[in-house]
Amino acid sequence: MGQRKAPKDGDRKVGRRALLIGGAAAAAGSAVLARDELARLWWRTPGVEKPRKEGEVDYAGARWVAASDANWRRADRPDDFGIDMVIVHVTQGSFDSAVKAFQDPGHKAATHYIVRQDGHVAQMIRELDVAYHAGNRDYNERSVGIEHEGFVDRPQDLTDEMYEASARLTARICARYDIPVDREHIIGHVEVPGTDHTDPGPHWDWDKYMRLVREARTGRA
Repeated sequence: MGQRKAPKDGDRKVGRRALLIGGAAAAAGSAVLARDELARLWWRTPGVEKPRKEGEVDYAGARWVAASDANWRRADRPDDFGIDMVIVHVTQGSFDSAVKAFQDPGHKAATHYIVRQDGHVAQMIRELDVAYHAGNRDYNERSVGIEHEGFVDRPQDLTDEMYEASARLTARICARYDIPVDREHIIGHVEVPGTDHTDPGPHWDWDKYMRLVREARTGRA
């Protein structure tokens, strides 16, 4: 990096009036930022919560089944944490066992959604909140997690109905947060830095899934 040169005599000088005006503008800008920050944070005051409707879902095709409060934390996404990623998981068990685990406060993990093999979608955590699903705090804060019923070593568990329902869900999430439909922004749990998980496993058909997401994103599904 080169050194910054001293201003030349011909450079425009800032007068006192300009400094006063600039200072006032900066103060006004700071006030706006402070007001916006308060607007986002007021609900964190003890005894105050951001208004929410019980049982409300972010995806019209989902049914609400609440996860334990211990498996996620309240947030105001995408205002406090931008959402730029979808993370794909496989449950390593049945749909019912995953729901039971996510409702257990001792489990300490849950995803926003679970997709059943018949295409049924359950939402367990609101998208505005941070789910403990990726094993990486940064990735948790910036992603939406989707579980899929089945086992990574059983390709027969990955049904067409599940792929199609999940693709429609992911397409809606990508549209809502302007997330690019590519493999840099739609990833598997195994691709999260620091994780010891292997899902969605070697039988997950990424080419098929991404094609279905693109088709759903463009309205052709």
